[in-house]
Amino acid sequence: MGATNSGTTTSARSADREIVITRVFDAPRDLVFKAWTEPERVMRWWGPNGFTTPVSKIDPRPGGVFHNCMRSPEGQDFWSKGVYREIVEPERIVCTDFFSDEEGNLVQPTHYGMSPEWPAEALVTVTFAEHDGKTKFTLHHAVGSAPASERDQCQAGWTESLDRLAGYLARA
Repeated sequence: MGATNSGTTTSARSADREIVITRVFDAPRDLVFKAWTEPERVMRWWGPNGFTTPVSKIDPRPGGVFHNCMRSPEGQDFWSKGVYREIVEPERIVCTDFFSDEEGNLVQPTHYGMSPEWPAEALVTVTFAEHDGKTKFTLHHAVGSAPASERDQCQAGWTESLDRLAGYLARA
């Protein structure tokens, strides 16, 4: 199936404290959900353009953990980790998200060059809805009182990652 970018919208909510991105993927909902919950699939699309994901560990159940490593084109590793609060297959994922080290210990965002205002832990909610044989996907990423430039950077990273997900889905 070919993936499209149709239906891409982004809006600021809650006084710019949350990034919201909606996409329609030309792929079945079950496949899009698996692309978020199976490490071998995540490793094929996660991260902005030019990044790779050499490590992805996922235990998709309430209380389960994900732990990923994104590697920049320059070779810098960015580790992240989170705990799943809710998994409703294939409809919804709610999890925390924070920067970590290779062992999974929380590190402050400043460790990776973010400002002290970037939240140490964020809540991420993604939903997957049937939409005329495609999948309507919505992401909510709480960013607290992060500076506008960092919100924009985060939004751009998500957008590029979702573009890569669309490409992966087109080939899957």
